[in-house]
Amino acid sequence: MTSSLLLAFALMLVLEGLMPFVAPTAWRETFRRLIQFSDGQIRFVGLTSMLIGLFLMIFLS
Repeated sequence: MTSSLLLAFALMLVLEGLMPFVAPTAWRETFRRLIQFSDGQIRFVGLTSMLIGLFLMIFLS
């Protein structure tokens, strides 16, 4: 179980690092737009992301 969690964490880091490595200007612009969102909008994006991830974990396992 621990090795699976570490592998998942490693994959997350790889995927998170792709955008700033491949397109740093687009990544920076995305964060400029993100800071203009309200707290509620950011929470909604976070909740949606968590629910999609949870659904995929349940569906694929």
